[in-house]
Amino acid sequence: MTDAAADTIEHPVKKVGAVKVVGVLGIIGGILLILVAVIAWISVTTQLTAENITVPDDAIAFQGQQVTGPLTAFVQADIINKHALEATGGKTYAELAQDDPARSTAMQASFLRASLYTSVVAYGVCLFAAAMGVLAIMFGWALRRLADTPVIVKRTPFAAAP
Repeated sequence: MTDAAADTIEHPVKKVGAVKVVGVLGIIGGILLILVAVIAWISVTTQLTAENITVPDDAIAFQGQQVTGPLTAFVQADIINKHALEATGGKTYAELAQDDPARSTAMQASFLRASLYTSVVAYGVCLFAAAMGVLAIMFGWALRRLADTPVIVKRTPFAAAP
């Protein structure tokens, strides 16, 4: 005698092809995000390195090191600000009179800091893109696994009335 109420494994009635495709696209997209992030990181590092900027001895960290990454770029931008403020008597570019000779120093310092901060932001975007790539790969893999998982249907017999 067979038990009609036994658990059975049934394949999904709905087609899961689209779910599988989305999973594969997620994995491919994640790989591409990570690849682009790595290429951008290398590009920014190459450009910073080509500038041959050395962190001065009075910086808060990385004294004497070449600016080649986000931390050294941030520290270099900070020390440029310190030096510019010393040269302008503590005034920013906007605070200086238009005929003040120190204004060009403040302007150059501002431009240099903005460039260095742009590279710091670029590194952050690279890290964000790589993290999103890892998440996309994980979600894509999970969708593929879910689409391939059989559905277990539990059947319970109706209780007979006494």
